[in-house]
Amino acid sequence: MRADRLVSLVLLLRQHGRLSATALARELEVSTRTVLRDIESLSAAGVKVYAERGRNGGFALLPGFQTELTGLNHDEALALLVAGSRRGAQTFGLGTALASAMRKVVDALPESYRVTAAGAAQRLLVDPETDLLARRQVAEEIPDVVVAEVRRAVFAGHKLRIHYAAVGQAATWRTVDPIGLVTVRGQGYLLATRSGADRTYRLSRVEAAEELDEPAQRPDRVDLDRAWQERSARFRTGGDQVAVLVRMNPARRQELVGTALAVLAEETEADGRLRLEVTFQDPRHAEWALWQLGTDAEALAPQWLRASLRDRAAAIAARYGASSG
Repeated sequence: MRADRLVSLVLLLRQHGRLSATALARELEVSTRTVLRDIESLSAAGVKVYAERGRNGGFALLPGFQTELTGLNHDEALALLVAGSRRGAQTFGLGTALASAMRKVVDALPESYRVTAAGAAQRLLVDPETDLLARRQVAEEIPDVVVAEVRRAVFAGHKLRIHYAAVGQAATWRTVDPIGLVTVRGQGYLLATRSGADRTYRLSRVEAAEELDEPAQRPDRVDLDRAWQERSARFRTGGDQVAVLVRMNPARRQELVGTALAVLAEETEADGRLRLEVTFQDPRHAEWALWQLGTDAEALAPQWLRASLRDRAAAIAARYGASSG
């Protein structure tokens, strides 16, 4: 929008002091002719921009010119408020200063943005202390159209239809009541309820999304940090999860932790091999993961897993040891 561009032009001049029309056009991704028209518009609106000619000339604001934050659009204001929720400021002792700065941002917003931006920021949690997975993962690529539709439903408090593919299953449509969005180590999650039961959906597995007009059944306020901790605890202790002690070639470590639910302990032995304690969703998952690593990994415990892998290897050896047809 042109109004956003005019604000950006003023902020660029405030930051750099003096810029040529060519430099401004490059920063704003417009033509120099557009920059000249915008400067004329700013002057007509009372923003005193003057030109300095010569080799090092350009456009600049009169000394002492002040700007306000009312030029922020809704998404820009939301980005600042979400950034203000990060724990980094507390870690570096800047929590009080950051809180004060965020109040000033909200106060400077137009009334139409103030309530919605502050309320929307409450629905986002970035990098909480508790993680569903104990390993670092590569950031996921999620289509913008999917994220935008999910985000709109979360902020508006509307029901959401998602075409979701659970692990090992074909994608199906389901209608959920969205509660909030959580980002953990580059992974995005939608916290929601479905028929009153808690559900957590990996955004990268949402193939399509549609915001509905029907209001979502959810509380007016939410503590996402607490909700995430509770769901993480249930995830870690639920089902038939098994812990496995493994000795392995360090070159294959990433393959193992890439499929395990969590790494509980890890140490390097004298010969350079790794000893890890990892958890899997169930016995079948554990057997599959260790089998993929072949002789580069040895399950030390539990005994039933060692026996299962031994029997499987023996069956393969017997099959290929027999003479062909």
